[in-house]
Amino acid sequence: MSADSGIEMVVAIIRPARLENVKRALVEAGAPSLTVTNVSGRGSQPATKSQWRGEEYVVDLHQKVKIECVVADTPAEDVVEAIREAACTGEPGDGKIFVLPVSDACQVRTGKRGPDAV
Repeated sequence: MSADSGIEMVVAIIRPARLENVKRALVEAGAPSLTVTNVSGRGSQPATKSQWRGEEYVVDLHQKVKIECVVADTPAEDVVEAIREAACTGEPGDGKIFVLPVSDACQVRTGKRGPDAV
């Protein structure tokens, strides 16, 4: 299949506390299938200082959730907007959303390829 297969992957890195809101928003947008991974990262969110056993240390890697959603029938822009609205708190560290082209997909159970596999 070509890179213009009509399949796109939306990847979002968000705050863990906003995951339930994003899941609901994706169902409403018509893209309920997703993969969720716990990740750590840093960006514009400021580092914080913590103490453990009397020693102070800097926490500059914050816990985040990575959501991957592959779409073919639902426009990726609708998915991006649903995630953005559900994940936004207005504070630094809300996350990022990326849209990537998917050249092909294959469903393991049936062997379907392309948009039919999604």
